[in-house]
Amino acid sequence: MKEYGSNVQKLAEHITVMPEREQRTKHAHILIELMRQIHPNMREGQDYSKKLWDDLYVMTNFDLDVDSPFPPPPKDILGKKPQRVVYNQHQLQYRYYGRNIELLILKAFLTKDPDERLAFVSYLAKLMKGFFVVANNKENNFDMESIYEQILKLSEYRLLAEVDRLRTEGLIDSAPKDNNTRHNQARNNLSRPHNQQSVSNKNSTSMVNNRGRDNNDRNRERPNRDNNSSRDRDQDRNKRRKR
Repeated sequence: MKEYGSNVQKLAEHITVMPEREQRTKHAHILIELMRQIHPNMREGQDYSKKLWDDLYVMTNFDLDVDSPFPPPPKDILGKKPQRVVYNQHQLQYRYYGRNIELLILKAFLTKDPDERLAFVSYLAKLMKGFFVVANNKENNFDMESIYEQILKLSEYRLLAEVDRLRTEGLIDSAPKDNNTRHNQARNNLSRPHNQQSVSNKNSTSMVNNRGRDNNDRNRERPNRDNNSSRDRDQDRNKRRKR
């Protein structure tokens, strides 16, 4: 096996020709630990340990006779092909949509709120439009009516009312319920008590006035500091002249 190298292969073949079983078992466990260190990124566990012992049996052509914690694998495992996994079609009417679209249509039908159901169907129409354009390459000559017909067929015409509203009103961006909540929040903000707004305005004006006063005080202090520093300099010059 190439992943372990030729040296491990030679050690495995040497273990098989050892005369005593205890000696073979001891060296086999040491070789398993060496094989584990060659691939330290592999996870620790019973499955990985079993894989190492299976690889050791394969390298010795299944002639290794030791006391291993796992039974040797069958010899026909080398040429055995994996079983074919059959893709479950679920009898899809439109394969490029997949099974998830059918499940979403069923969920849209089970939605009780009519506004949420309408928004759900509008979202499905946009999603199916994207899948349809990619699968059929008809971005220029695309008709939304075909998407509506497919939604009706997949839902067995149980979403007829929502599809008719989308035909007349067009697709919507968000659920009307969300728009109502935003409208209510805006209305509540406008209907605040006048006192709260006046208090907030007073606080903002007082902060501005305090900042202006602080700046004026700082500007007043600066000339005094400059005058004091100039006086000190003059006094030093006079002392030097007297000397």
